[in-house]
Amino acid sequence: MIVEYERRGPVAVVTMNRPEYRNAQNSAMTYALDEAFTRAVDDREVSVLVLAGAGKHFSAGHDIGTPERDADQSFPRRAVLWWDHTGCEGADRRFARESEVYLGMCRRWREIPKPVIAMVQGACVAGGLMLAWACDVIVASEDAFFSDPVVRMGIPGVEYFAHPWVLGPRRAKEVLFTGERFSAAQAYEWGMVNRVVPRDSLEDETLALAAKIAAMPQFGLALAKKAVNQAEDLMGLRAGMDSVFGLHHLAHAHNAEVSADPLGGMDARAMKAAGQ
Repeated sequence: MIVEYERRGPVAVVTMNRPEYRNAQNSAMTYALDEAFTRAVDDREVSVLVLAGAGKHFSAGHDIGTPERDADQSFPRRAVLWWDHTGCEGADRRFARESEVYLGMCRRWREIPKPVIAMVQGACVAGGLMLAWACDVIVASEDAFFSDPVVRMGIPGVEYFAHPWVLGPRRAKEVLFTGERFSAAQAYEWGMVNRVVPRDSLEDETLALAAKIAAMPQFGLALAKKAVNQAEDLMGLRAGMDSVFGLHHLAHAHNAEVSADPLGGMDARAMKAAGQ
């Protein structure tokens, strides 16, 4: 299965399962994640969710080059921020798809009324950052690394543009301007990651934290989460994302106009090589 679901007492563990592609996210995975999250929300016995990635890496980002890339396929929409993209052309097509599967889904998951912990090892890159940032708590292994290298495509960051809020404005600019990786230790120092633990104890440490949180009253957890999310939005998070999403699509349109390639000539192999 492309996404695995497991109940461990009051904790639901949702695992991305494309390790051969470093858990690159195609649309099938996105909708499978949404189904798993919905299942956990609807289960009254589940108090906390853990999002994990099978294999060596959490997620290398969006699928821009595997044999199972499915950007041209239609799926039953869940975020419903725009119409189906498959019958559209030009900017409308890309805007419709990314409104649904990228910005829309991450916003939907951020509002899950139960705490969600990202359990991160290895690569957490671009679209992988979006998944981790949509979670409430991030526990990272010492070997985890993070980056948003999409400025190399001429694009001002990923669609779920939380950078200034999770990194601070100056760190956000450095991360975007250089495209360089930053370590779990740096992410902890900057306040983006809650805990950094040895790789061989990542699962145990994460599940222990999940169990501790699960002991709290479920309704109280939901209200506390909503309170912090509302405070972030009052600090401009949601409005900021809306404004940058427009810039993101201006960049795609510019790339398509000057080179016929909305990704600026950067495929998965080139992006990985540039970020080494």
